[in-house]
Amino acid sequence: MQPVTKGLLAGAVGTIALNLATYGDMLLRGRPSSEVPTQVAGRLADRAGVHLGDGEAKANREQAVGTLLGYVTGLGVGAVYGLLRRGNGTLPAWAVGPLLGAAAMAGSDVPATALKVTDPTSWDLASWSSDLIPHLVYGLTTASVYQVMR
Repeated sequence: MQPVTKGLLAGAVGTIALNLATYGDMLLRGRPSSEVPTQVAGRLADRAGVHLGDGEAKANREQAVGTLLGYVTGLGVGAVYGLLRRGNGTLPAWAVGPLLGAAAMAGSDVPATALKVTDPTSWDLASWSSDLIPHLVYGLTTASVYQVMR
């Protein structure tokens, strides 16, 4: 199996793990889902001149695009990891996992911040943990799955 394919598969499993951690947190704390991905999708569509419809249809498409952007980020980070790891020895998952989690977190938070959808400097501890912990789970899972496939 090619390193990029392994990375994509590892990123897919990592993305599932991130979603499980996120929805588990929502269940435990009774918190709502984040509106940030939906808002990012809406702003990107507006800037690109893409009309997503009106009213409820627009809101539904923005939500779908926001969710799909999360999958693209998770798969993309995994694929890049596969490319970078090709033939470069083995780093333990505990060492590379936080780096992959940070990369995925940056892949979602940097655009949201640049589009002025959110401001991480104003987040409280609960907000940071809602973002950091699932991304750490993503990174550790992605690194572990890739390591197993080697």
